[in-house]
Amino acid sequence: MINKVKSRNELADLLGISRKRLTYLLYIKHLENMYTSFEIPKKSGGQRLINAPNKELKLIQRRLANELYEYHTRLNKDKQINGVSQAFEKGKSIFTNAKIHRKKRFIINVDLENFFDNIHFGRVRGYLIKNKDFQLSEEVATVIAQLTCFKGSLPQGAPTSPIISNYICNIFDLRIIKLAKKYKLNYTRYADDLTFSTNEKYFMENWEDFMENLKKEVERAGFHLNEKKTRISYEDSRQEVTGVIVNKKISIKREYYKNTRAMANNLYKTGEFYINGEKGSLNQLEGRFTFINQAECFGKKIIFQQLNGREKEYQKFLFFKYFYANEKPLIVTEGKTDVIYLKAALKKMYRDYPELVTRDDKGGFHYNLSFLKKSMRLKNYLNIQSDGADTMKNIYLYYSKQSNKNYPQYIKEFENIRGSRPQNVVIMLFDNELKEKDRPISKFCKGTVKDEQKVELQDKLHISLETNLFLMVTPLKEGKEISDIEDLFPDEVLNIEIDGKKFTKNDKYDTKENYGKDRFAKYVMKNYGKINFDGFRPLLDKIKFIIMQYKEGDKWEKED
Repeated sequence: MINKVKSRNELADLLGISRKRLTYLLYIKHLENMYTSFEIPKKSGGQRLINAPNKELKLIQRRLANELYEYHTRLNKDKQINGVSQAFEKGKSIFTNAKIHRKKRFIINVDLENFFDNIHFGRVRGYLIKNKDFQLSEEVATVIAQLTCFKGSLPQGAPTSPIISNYICNIFDLRIIKLAKKYKLNYTRYADDLTFSTNEKYFMENWEDFMENLKKEVERAGFHLNEKKTRISYEDSRQEVTGVIVNKKISIKREYYKNTRAMANNLYKTGEFYINGEKGSLNQLEGRFTFINQAECFGKKIIFQQLNGREKEYQKFLFFKYFYANEKPLIVTEGKTDVIYLKAALKKMYRDYPELVTRDDKGGFHYNLSFLKKSMRLKNYLNIQSDGADTMKNIYLYYSKQSNKNYPQYIKEFENIRGSRPQNVVIMLFDNELKEKDRPISKFCKGTVKDEQKVELQDKLHISLETNLFLMVTPLKEGKEISDIEDLFPDEVLNIEIDGKKFTKNDKYDTKENYGKDRFAKYVMKNYGKINFDGFRPLLDKIKFIIMQYKEGDKWEKED
């Protein structure tokens, strides 16, 4: 554990970095040269300065943050403290923070000024040396403070800043809890946002006394109140906690939703939208929709077949982002290991497929296509499951005339609104098992693909389904009637033994004798430079062909 580290070298070992490299970063390269500074707009107006570590330092900080979080979990047995800090805690959010203050007569919102800036290098170092739960050596505490501070304080943008701020604020929270109890107030802290609430009828008689004592405790802890942001709200007015309305239930401002929906409609019509006068991005708009739906769905389960109006708007946006306005050609595979194989093959043969992947001067690879990452969000709102034929079928329903109220024909709607087709293709890739009736590709084709299209699919490996949607199967090995993607590897790779075990493609197997697809995929990615991927060429050639022909607007009347 982090509290057992005795020296800089032991810290390097814990963080998985060579001892020489850590010394070099600290005293030769200097960590302050490993940050990029930029500004982002605040919701309340103005700009927020972000100091983001570079890739190497961020990785080190993440590892350190993980160690600190793990230790924090062991220490955090005091339920009183655990309920106070709502930011940067597992299972906590602005919504759990807001919930505590619902249906209250009075709500007081207080903001700490320059929160992270006031947690300076000396505070971090001193805490790690003096706090009874750490009591680290001066050397180790100094190195951790160096790794986590920028220009003398915790930077907004570093993965370590949140957890360190929570450690340092523990004593502060205890003192504020004691003060809140005196005035019969509920108290929570979300980073620099302090919230108090009560149903005490005569609280306002003690308002000035409470604020005077609060200010003393805040300054005693080395912080300062932003008095311009201190406000009190009453039950007969709109009450907000960390941007969420809490009068009766957790909700968001109606105008926020209306503005977000208007932004989305502008995006669908013109391809762009604006937030506070500045051009917005897809990620920003997705963040707004996510925030709305987190509030709307807080404490309830999402049921795909019962999406309400606001949830349908989110569904529509998600389809637009992933399947109509996808910035790169999108590959949807049956399983997650298929993606690893394809990426490994492209890394090995990047010189032959510059249209699909490029390599930079530092040896990093950049894919010119994307792979659909199955997520809970896509499952809840688009009914795109983790694996199998049903996932592909559900995607197809948003394109097809078979669409119903659960699967609106979004692709046609967007084409009509925009007056243009989608900018990139979507390719659904199956194992070539058309000869087997109970296999995923056969289940997908039933009621979807005509017999003559099946023949074409077997012959050409692909067919066009709708607009930018294409169906594709893996090439067959000579003399075989069916194939899966693993068949594209040479036998010497499929026969590799790991820890004395042999590879099997079966979902169920004897773990004493065999290893499965997940471990095989890890082996492939780790050893891609030594593997012969020639068997993948027909597959990659076909992907390249579909992408290039779509870009050129070809009508798919003939192939090369």
